[in-house]
Amino acid sequence: MSVGLLAVVDDILTAALKASAKTAGVVIDDAAVTPQYVQGLTPARELPVVWKIALGSLVNKFVIIIPIALLLSAFAPWVLPFLLIIGGTYLCFEGAEKVTEWFGVHHAEDDGEQKTEGKLVFGAIRTDLILSTEIMLIALDSLDPDFGIWLTLGALVVIGLGMTLLVYGAVALLVKIDDIGLRLMKNPARGIRRTGARIVRAMPAVFRVISIVGTVAMLWVGGHLVITNLAETFWHGPYDLVHVVTHAVEAAGPVVVWIADTAVSFVFGLVLGVIIVGIVMGLSRLMKRNRSAAVSH
Repeated sequence: MSVGLLAVVDDILTAALKASAKTAGVVIDDAAVTPQYVQGLTPARELPVVWKIALGSLVNKFVIIIPIALLLSAFAPWVLPFLLIIGGTYLCFEGAEKVTEWFGVHHAEDDGEQKTEGKLVFGAIRTDLILSTEIMLIALDSLDPDFGIWLTLGALVVIGLGMTLLVYGAVALLVKIDDIGLRLMKNPARGIRRTGARIVRAMPAVFRVISIVGTVAMLWVGGHLVITNLAETFWHGPYDLVHVVTHAVEAAGPVVVWIADTAVSFVFGLVLGVIIVGIVMGLSRLMKRNRSAAVSH
């Protein structure tokens, strides 16, 4: 009995490890996106907020994504690409919103109001839902279809726990590095104090870079999700364009092919996101105008 159980555990861990390797890109994106949600918080609230987001991520994976993914893959697999198109489109919208903010576009939903901790956590969990959906669906697609429902479920649980620990452990470490620097600055040794000072001075620039990387990641992942799943449903155009571009640089090697694929996905995601931002802003202004007209009457 114990030998059989160990064999099952070994099968689950082996399958989970192989499937996890294919999700690495999205996991990196998730880790890059999340830290921007804790910027501006007091140091005492950073780790509690990361903890809340991590718990929300576990709920996303185990209460929403895994049960729905298993049910849909068994009874309505044709629905999954449409859900990923919607999720990818939302990521493109979020990323494009941040890009337009860099260029001074004020979004009506901000209205100068500072976001509360609850809103920040909700926004992070909402974005995590989309990224975690892609992670778990890629993992599910990578598992052997003959694996069986219970072994598949076991592998997905291992992947979900592992990825959550990896992403939010890295995020927690990242947001507390400046505190580590401050502690080093109090050390009696002069060299250690200097190292601490360098860490503290570097952190604003590090977070700016993370914010940019996170935004680019949202646009890249969102664009990739939409392109791939449009091709699986009703429109091959964007996917064919990616194929043409990557085929043209194929001789340069796999790294250049990956860069070209990523660049096309990013540009597609940015264009789609800017279009949706424009539509949302237009609708928002129209609704404001209608409300103002109603009040004046």
